[in-house]
Amino acid sequence: MGTRNKEMREKLDSELTYECKGLQKELFELRFKSSSEGLANPHRIQTLRRDIARMKTLLAERQQGIRGAAPRT
Repeated sequence: MGTRNKEMREKLDSELTYECKGLQKELFELRFKSSSEGLANPHRIQTLRRDIARMKTLLAERQQGIRGAAPRT
């Protein structure tokens, strides 16, 4: 487990949800920009997708009680 995962696990559910929505918005904007004019850093799209997936996975684990994680409000 990397440091990024440790940082995410320390956050509250509301913080993760808020950040996830922000990353989804940024991802949408990058996709739109890449189709029209190109990106300086195309790897950022992949990084955003993975971060969003990590957050959603962590939230789902907490809801289902997997890995001993309980929802943090």
